[in-house]
Amino acid sequence: MSQTLTLHSLPLFPLSTVLFPDGTLDLRVFEVRYLDMVRKCRDAGAPFGVVALAEGSEVRRAGAPEERLHEVGTLATLLQLQAPQAGLLALRCRGTQRFRMLRTRRLPHGLWVADVRLLPADVAVAIPPDLQPAARALEALLTSLRERAGAEGTPPAPDPARLDDCGWVANRWCELLPLPLELKQRLMALDNPLLRLELVDDVLERTGIGR
Repeated sequence: MSQTLTLHSLPLFPLSTVLFPDGTLDLRVFEVRYLDMVRKCRDAGAPFGVVALAEGSEVRRAGAPEERLHEVGTLATLLQLQAPQAGLLALRCRGTQRFRMLRTRRLPHGLWVADVRLLPADVAVAIPPDLQPAARALEALLTSLRERAGAEGTPPAPDPARLDDCGWVANRWCELLPLPLELKQRLMALDNPLLRLELVDDVLERTGIGR
């Protein structure tokens, strides 16, 4: 029986977005609480947690509602880190493994940390014939986006193996579609990758994408 891995005092970056496993996220960091966090994660080669805000703002403002966090987030590892000017960091990170928060606390300078339980990665599930149009439409869209952005563009290269993986295809569509944050959060938190893709396919069918 496999043991569940728990991480203690994981630093959190609450955002008005959802990070999916294998997805990339570009951030411009200027708040002191996050500048310090990012530098420490870089020096230690450690991840931080990206969690979606259920309430509150990404930037602390006087009179703003208290930050309230969704329970399921995604570990983020640093891919690139630049300091274009004093007091500003530009970073690109990649989502890896999902986690569920067990306990959270806010440090005196405003940084959230949490004890988290890592969630299993999606089981590889081949895409059934009725959902193949969603995979073909994603491949065409990713190819088009990369051609526009150039070789170093953000969209991942269409990988034939990943394009037959329900979880991977569903996650990339969730990133690309203009879905409400709450819906993206629910889809990311689903443990069933086939169900996640079926729900995404319903959105694609309603909008006429890939059909």
